[in-house]
Amino acid sequence: MTPVVAVSGLVRTDGGRERVALNVAYPRALREAGLAAVVVPPLLDARDAAAVIQATSGLVLSGGEDVDPARYGAAPHPALGPTAPARDAAELALIAAARDAGRPILAICRGLQILNVALGGTLYQDLPSERPGPIPHQGDDTARHQVRIAPGSLLHRTLGVERATVNSRHHQAVRELAKDLAATAWSDDGVIEAVERARPAAWLLGVQWHPEDLGERALFRAFAAAVSGRPATASAAPAPV
Repeated sequence: MTPVVAVSGLVRTDGGRERVALNVAYPRALREAGLAAVVVPPLLDARDAAAVIQATSGLVLSGGEDVDPARYGAAPHPALGPTAPARDAAELALIAAARDAGRPILAICRGLQILNVALGGTLYQDLPSERPGPIPHQGDDTARHQVRIAPGSLLHRTLGVERATVNSRHHQAVRELAKDLAATAWSDDGVIEAVERARPAAWLLGVQWHPEDLGERALFRAFAAAVSGRPATASAAPAPV
């Protein structure tokens, strides 16, 4: 049977009604990798999260709003974007349940950020003012930049290269890295662009870019292999643009 994975969704208001939403690129990329995606509304408590994780074989943390700085003990920055405290709570519960159950985790953009916070790290709330640099990380759909990948890392074994061109549209980023995580990719201005477990354990990979929108499927195939208990093979990284 096709393995089923949980994908965190968000809430948007449309026509005066709140609706659960998810960029269709996520389930499409997962389907192409041989997985079936179930969207998880950000409206669950810890007990619900454990039930969701037990019923699925892996967890994808999707992109979206800024993480509430109260989650890591910081005061709001004047340039903090919209937050979603209920979503933060739901995803923190999903992360805890997935770690307890040993489920593979793929974290994308905001997903990497909430994962770092869940494990004790902190964030830059507004990259342009708190960590100014030459790369416009908060770009549009066409923005691209290079990342350097740590040799021998899970990300390196997955993509098969030490440099890749990725898309870039994130307002926040890792500030203090959680002790259970290791940084494994950086932009040329030093911003952390990927993380994985610091010590061998269940499969976990977080990237700051959006592979679902790049047409790059190596990360999703590696996640699918981990979900299915199969060895993954290296594949080409995103092509330069």
